[in-house]
Amino acid sequence: MTHVPATGSEPLAPPLPRPTPTSAPYWEGLAAGRLRLQHCQTCAAWIHYPRVRCPACFGTDLAWEAVEASGVLYTFTVAVRPTAPMFAGSVPQVIGVVELPVGVRITTTIETDDPDGLRVGMAMKGVFDTSERVALLRFTPDR
Repeated sequence: MTHVPATGSEPLAPPLPRPTPTSAPYWEGLAAGRLRLQHCQTCAAWIHYPRVRCPACFGTDLAWEAVEASGVLYTFTVAVRPTAPMFAGSVPQVIGVVELPVGVRITTTIETDDPDGLRVGMAMKGVFDTSERVALLRFTPDR
């Protein structure tokens, strides 16, 4: 999705993540329609965002495991003004944090036609957006 700034100059595209060797399995999973998170084999902590050491025990024995792309809405905000020029065509922009059953919280875009109907604690389901060159995970109410 490309947006034209109010000045009429060059269109700006929203920034996209740049996978690294550490995060590549996460992005590859999203491209395949699966949510994969790191799971520490030493202390059993679930980890997100991807990293080389477990933040709980500092272990390095981290395995990638598939988890369900669903959870509950932990918090959210509705931006009625663009958060940056490249999001001018995406208002209102709903940004939220979804807590997965494994305890990990993911900051994400919430896709909804009814921002006023969102409630903390409501069930959410993942939506894999493969329209860009890097797949993204967004969430929508699970009604």
